[in-house]
Amino acid sequence: MKKALTTGEVAKYCGVNFRTVIRWIERGQLKAFKLPGRGDNRISIDHFVAFLREHDMPVPAEFQDLSRRILIIEDQPAMASAIERVLRRAGFETRVVHDSFQAGAQLAEFNPSLITLDLQMPGLNGFSVLDFLRQDERWRGVKVLVVSALSESQLQDAIQQGADDILSKPFENQMLLKKVADLLDMQIHIEKPGLSAE
Repeated sequence: MKKALTTGEVAKYCGVNFRTVIRWIERGQLKAFKLPGRGDNRISIDHFVAFLREHDMPVPAEFQDLSRRILIIEDQPAMASAIERVLRRAGFETRVVHDSFQAGAQLAEFNPSLITLDLQMPGLNGFSVLDFLRQDERWRGVKVLVVSALSESQLQDAIQQGADDILSKPFENQMLLKKVADLLDMQIHIEKPGLSAE
């Protein structure tokens, strides 16, 4: 699969004039690079998909496999394994980290489309991680699903601080998959109710 798109191709996918795409690039909303010697803009598929997610626009089917990377930030190994098992069964590529320090290292290397985030962790807590993600323009397009046993009011605080959705522990596996599918704007097969993650 090609790795970059022209402004015209981006315009076609988004249903806009190519001049609109140029304006997005000029304003810094859409990352692009110039071809050496020609000056033509090219947009990497990763940046295009991140742009679509950030602006709640549908991701074309041919790019959805690039949207299947999920970073699981969870300090309890049993819970992390339960989340990973459900997501892998549904065809997602996952990585698990157990603290915010590991999360920072994996963000750039793994380049996830979505993060599941526990709010109670050693070191920087989940609220600090949220703040970091929303302050750094590289990660603003990454969807964040908070998965936590904290109170409803604290979960709502997470939404205020930039989380895209919340899921209370314990949860039903299908609810986890539904929220992930909604956030990534994709269709996934959700099995009938089974064991929930405690």
